[in-house]
Amino acid sequence: MYPDLPRKQRETAIIKEHPAIFIIGIGWVLEDGYPHEMRAADYDDWVTETVEKNGKMMHGLNGDILVWNPVTKRRHELTSMGIRVTKETLKVQLEMSGQLDFLERPYHQAILNDEIPLSIGGGIGQARTYMYLLRTAHLGEVTVTVWPEELKKICAERNIIVLE
Repeated sequence: MYPDLPRKQRETAIIKEHPAIFIIGIGWVLEDGYPHEMRAADYDDWVTETVEKNGKMMHGLNGDILVWNPVTKRRHELTSMGIRVTKETLKVQLEMSGQLDFLERPYHQAILNDEIPLSIGGGIGQARTYMYLLRTAHLGEVTVTVWPEELKKICAERNIIVLE
């Protein structure tokens, strides 16, 4: 849908029509040859064939729950979740993303050698949920960290007070 819009604007366009959506397979290459969004090739599975929709095979066992944010007037990601890579999907995704050298790293070796359990992950992002429920515009309004001075300046100009 919305092929003439940039990817994030596509999400905003559909979320205006539907108050909450779940997008599957983020990371898989779309018809234009580019992924909807880059996702870690060594984390969520975005290559496994899943269901056929309108005659097209869909891919991915991961997804995002998005809702409309009335403060920012755009999409708001509440969660990213999914089934993690197997040793087979890890290899495919690292090859697709040009990161095969990662296979030498300890974490990746542990997956390849069946030394760690496969998992399903995800959950509702607490800070993102707080933002949504409290109707805030920036993550810094609900979480404390060290924010760059430039960000604090931009937020202050917009009456957004970030926590420090």
